[in-house]
Amino acid sequence: MIVSGQRLVQYSEIHNRIARAVSGFREIGIGDAPVAMMLRNDFAFFEVSASAAAVGASVVPINWHLKADEVSYILADSGAKVLVCHADLLPQIRAALGNTLQIFVVSTPPEIGAAFDADPKTFGVPKGCRDWDAWRDGYAPASHVVPTNSPMFYTSGTTGRPKGVRRSRMSPDQLAAADQMGRLVYGIKPDAGLVVLMNGPMYHSAPNSYRMMAFRHQCDIVLQPRFDPEDLLRLIELHRVTHMHMVPTMFVRLLRLPEATKLKYDLSSLQFVVHGAAPCPPQVKREMIDWWGPIVHEYFGSTETGIPVWHSAEEALRKPGTVGRAIEGGVVKILRSDGSPCAANEPGEIFMRQTALADFDYHGNSKARADAGYDDLVSVGDVGYLDEDGYLFLCDRKRDMVISGGVNIYPAEIESALITMPGIRDCAVFGIPDEEFGERLCAHIELEAGVELTDDAVRQFLRERLANFKVPKQIEFAQALPREATGKIFKRKLREPYWQNRQ
Repeated sequence: MIVSGQRLVQYSEIHNRIARAVSGFREIGIGDAPVAMMLRNDFAFFEVSASAAAVGASVVPINWHLKADEVSYILADSGAKVLVCHADLLPQIRAALGNTLQIFVVSTPPEIGAAFDADPKTFGVPKGCRDWDAWRDGYAPASHVVPTNSPMFYTSGTTGRPKGVRRSRMSPDQLAAADQMGRLVYGIKPDAGLVVLMNGPMYHSAPNSYRMMAFRHQCDIVLQPRFDPEDLLRLIELHRVTHMHMVPTMFVRLLRLPEATKLKYDLSSLQFVVHGAAPCPPQVKREMIDWWGPIVHEYFGSTETGIPVWHSAEEALRKPGTVGRAIEGGVVKILRSDGSPCAANEPGEIFMRQTALADFDYHGNSKARADAGYDDLVSVGDVGYLDEDGYLFLCDRKRDMVISGGVNIYPAEIESALITMPGIRDCAVFGIPDEEFGERLCAHIELEAGVELTDDAVRQFLRERLANFKVPKQIEFAQALPREATGKIFKRKLREPYWQNRQ
């Protein structure tokens, strides 16, 4: 079954709904035009994804944080002819919806509305709008429903307009190889009685991949509308959760719960937790393994590359700070700017790919795809190195690297130190203009509620852990940083004001 709050749906019913939606999509003749959806973690997400794929259309999951102009760009760029949207999200994007778009609205369930503090008046399908449930149930179930297409994810756009990642259809051999890779990386196996908790937004490629594998293997799936650390522990105990996909920000928030709260819940059902999407400070990883045991594993990859790199909890303790090493089908190379290979422990640009997956293209932007490639591998701008044993370590994003006085500084190293300081909830470090050095380091810090810190206290904390030239000269405190629910901070929004009218 799939569970959300007090609601549940059996697999037989969800497959019946998918088959009905397939008939509906065929009736309205969408062909292979993409189907966009702006949905939170709900049953309809499964229905729309599978039914669109079954008629040969790519589904385009849209980040539900986006506003009208941002959504308008994705709808136009993707060429979507259909949008399925939760009712409470409709007001924020209504201005983006043209006359040619067919719109279906999903009633916002009470547990989702409450999690996002939405206005109950917006939960129902507005008058004059097409109700997804009623429309879907107006059709007889189609036969021979088999997904034939994959989702088209739009990159988050932290440094510019998002790009649609369209992957070629996979052969049976590729599907089998991808399934084998998923068993290692996610720990999900068929007929194993697993209970999977989805705590991250499924519009993101990694949680979506995790969701699809759990669904394909008919795991029980528990949907958490929005991540909350104590609620996560409650759901683990209540549903005897065995498997989860997480991001490091979640670990940090869990570790900061009072000790009494941590001990309050029975977490003994947990068998396999995997995380990715952002670097995890070694201290945070160690504390999570101390708490939950050697079940916290990690992968490294991207929407474009798939998952070429993974490692276990035991390897994390043996190689603190690594994001893993290449698994079967994974290829990783570290290259200098001239294309020559780096030596062991020498930082360079990371090029990699999971060959078990079909290749991809950027929708309508093949040049960007060509620019990102090298010898059939892909770079998304990460800098790192391979040690003598083939383990990969990250330095930073290539575009985030700061050059101050001719010295290369990697903000990720500073952020990993800052996040461990008591009272700091989240942080972002980046370069801003400096007349003397070209760039200087600036840190924007989000504090825990009720906490007050000074610039000097933060700098002293960092000087005890890092070289002085890595200590930010400018520090700003904020109530909240602009970021996605996945934990990825929109540095572009923080950095842009400093660089206006500057080269």
